[in-house]
Amino acid sequence: MGKSKTGKALPKGICQRKDGMYSARYLNGFGKRVEKHFNLLSDAKQWLENERYEDNLLRSGSKEVVITPDGKILDGNCTVDEWHQYWLDHIVNQLAANTIRNYRERYKQNAKSIIGHLRLRDVKPLHCQAVFQNMETAYQVSTIKQTYITLGTMFKSARLNGLIDRHPMDGVRFNKPMCDPKDIHYLSVDEQKKFLQVAVSSQNYEVYRLILETGLRTGEVIGLTWDSIDWKARTLTVSKVMEFRHNQHEWSAGPPKTRSGYRTIPLTQTAYDLLLELYENRETRKESASLRSTALEYSDSRNGRKYLLQMKDLVFVNRRTGNPNKNSSYDTHLYKLCDKAGIAHFCMHALRHTYATRAIECGVPPKTLQKLLGHANLSTTMDRYVHVTDDSLWQAVHQFEAGAVVLA
Repeated sequence: MGKSKTGKALPKGICQRKDGMYSARYLNGFGKRVEKHFNLLSDAKQWLENERYEDNLLRSGSKEVVITPDGKILDGNCTVDEWHQYWLDHIVNQLAANTIRNYRERYKQNAKSIIGHLRLRDVKPLHCQAVFQNMETAYQVSTIKQTYITLGTMFKSARLNGLIDRHPMDGVRFNKPMCDPKDIHYLSVDEQKKFLQVAVSSQNYEVYRLILETGLRTGEVIGLTWDSIDWKARTLTVSKVMEFRHNQHEWSAGPPKTRSGYRTIPLTQTAYDLLLELYENRETRKESASLRSTALEYSDSRNGRKYLLQMKDLVFVNRRTGNPNKNSSYDTHLYKLCDKAGIAHFCMHALRHTYATRAIECGVPPKTLQKLLGHANLSTTMDRYVHVTDDSLWQAVHQFEAGAVVLA
């Protein structure tokens, strides 16, 4: 049994390393040691429990059933449609609203007609492959990838719960080439200057500038409330997102995209001054009646607790309507500013990419940038942004050369 740095006994299979991280490990059915490291003990325990459970299922080949809240039994004989609905409603329902919407739309539009009627246990790789072959000519690779993630996650959950023995996505690939990371749209230094020159007099300038100073996602900015800002520590904490659901014609709040999305970001002087000015003038801004009376419930995916987002405490509202701005309205406004600045059109997410690009160009370590952006994996940060430092290779070589000369 491992012990923590303070001498406290830890659960079997978990120990605390010298750097403070918790190491969770176990021997799988093939006698291979599987190990992973976590910042939090609770995450280590949860991962170890899930891994052992799944490993036992795979070794025993057992079949299990899921009993729904209304008493219906789901097993490998249920249809993919039935499992997908249960999976959305009861297994991934704590994820960000935008993520759940993507899962629902990608399945409905691209997979349902091909595999929805099949029994869960009868789905084969050839059926899943047909989904992606059907998408190749009509869809962008980003949409195909979203569908790939949706089916992969859904079937993994079915396997984890013992409803199927094998993952029907094993060996399934889509042929359409992924976008080169160099195709990610970000503003050059010159384009950023031109954009800010025309944006400074616009009603959304503070939103655009804050993203360029923090790298926040659009939903994180829209759902930002005053209690997320620690004026003394000069930090901003991301704990929720907000979006407008067009199908339901209503606003919805939820947790960040992933657990890594929960983060606290030190504020630059520009970001701090911008937020402070907005805070000092908050009593004079226009607020709609619905804004003052509406509270949205959302869950913290780390502990399952429910919280309320008071919309009157939102940092950003439309100056003309007194309501929050929808994602689409930001993009529409951006296009007009781009035309005025004489630069190519870009969307809100390009501002986040621009922040990351400037950070890498300034020498921010990728691991640090990963934390600032809220990426779950370092590979995401590396694959998307480290390429922008290719020009600095010569600088690195010159630095090495200068040091080598001194040593010689």
